[in-house]
Amino acid sequence: MNKAALRGEPSYVWRAGQQRRLEMITQAAGNRINGLILENGCGVGMYVEKLSAFGGRVIGLEFDLERATEAGISSKEIVNAAGESIPFPASAFDLILSHEVIEHVQDDHAAAREMIRVLKPGGRVALFCPNRGYPFETHGIFWMGEYYFGNKLFINYLPRAWRDKLAPHVRVYSAGDLQKLFDGLPVKFIERTVIFGAYDNIIARFGALGKFLRMVLQFLEATPLKGLGLSHFWVIEKL
Repeated sequence: MNKAALRGEPSYVWRAGQQRRLEMITQAAGNRINGLILENGCGVGMYVEKLSAFGGRVIGLEFDLERATEAGISSKEIVNAAGESIPFPASAFDLILSHEVIEHVQDDHAAAREMIRVLKPGGRVALFCPNRGYPFETHGIFWMGEYYFGNKLFINYLPRAWRDKLAPHVRVYSAGDLQKLFDGLPVKFIERTVIFGAYDNIIARFGALGKFLRMVLQFLEATPLKGLGLSHFWVIEKL
């Protein structure tokens, strides 16, 4: 439970939500998908495995040694290190995936700088991270010295100081917060949007009703109400 609070819980099952995000990543990557790819915070290596199928060389970086070892069962390349100090030379990678990870690192500005440092000119970062506009804090909260796992309503709408006191273990980002991470870095933004989830758990429980909910919420991604979505999806290219 403590590990889940501090570092998040990776996906263990590949479902519609992960497949949708994979398609977004590959579309953003273009022909970079055939190059050298880094998944920055790979968990148990599910995206490492899926991205490897496109023909490029995929390296997974994971801070948690236990998870990195588990990911290594797939025989793919896994490196145990922190995102604030990526152990690769400058301009090494064609594509970097940062999937719901940057909110957990100790220094997110340093993590952003490192991703751009190790990216080739013309390379891209595909970045997913929590949106402050989403009505639920999905990582749980601390209250009276106890950690309470699960979705907590309206926590992210509180003033920042109050929100961060309840959820000091994980960041949440507005578009402006994300912009500040990359200020002064040699980048341009290819895509900046907000997406809703796939709600696979709801669909598994409620069937057609869950699918209808997903259809409605994902439709909102094409409207101003996308600001209520679950995650930012940004594609950032190094100049």
